[in-house]
Amino acid sequence: MSDTPKNRLLEEFQSYLENVDLSQLASEQPPDLHTLLSEIAGLKSEVKAEARQFKNTLETLTVALNTLQSDNKALTVELAMHETHLQQQRHALSRTILMDLVDIYDRLLVGSAVLQNYKPASSFFAKKPDDRFINSVKEGQEITLKRVEQLLQRNQISPIECLGKPLDPHTMNAVEIGRDPKLANGIVIEELRKGFLFEKNVLRLAEVKVNKL
Repeated sequence: MSDTPKNRLLEEFQSYLENVDLSQLASEQPPDLHTLLSEIAGLKSEVKAEARQFKNTLETLTVALNTLQSDNKALTVELAMHETHLQQQRHALSRTILMDLVDIYDRLLVGSAVLQNYKPASSFFAKKPDDRFINSVKEGQEITLKRVEQLLQRNQISPIECLGKPLDPHTMNAVEIGRDPKLANGIVIEELRKGFLFEKNVLRLAEVKVNKL
């Protein structure tokens, strides 16, 4: 340390000694050790009380959190059950509506076949049939049938392929028996009513005629 800082410190200390009131310092009483210990003991008690209160609060919050978690789990299970039930109701309603749509398709298919095979009876007295009217009805029936088929496809409904295949009891119902020596036993030789799959599940069994030797 250089002489200049030392001199400055000595000057400041000398100034302090000249200005300090030594009589006042002498009159101040030394700290009471008993009072100090009492204050420390009181402070310690307060800290313990606050610690107990904090512990109780923490336990209360823990219980509340556990209750909330338990209620949340119960609510999650209840919501999942409700969602499953709702999905089942929607699926059942969808199947009902789609079955009605398939029934409409059957009727349109039968009507279209009747029109395609329609041949007016010839008679000497009968007027010449209006071919344009018959053809327009056929075209309208075919257009409606195609629209229904497109609607079935959009709803993931597909026909069950049966002809020439072995009888599958999971997708087909044998209602008639035929005999064709050229085919193996159990082969479907005619489709009497179409069957359909909905999302790869059976919506309606196909009714078929099965070969039996």
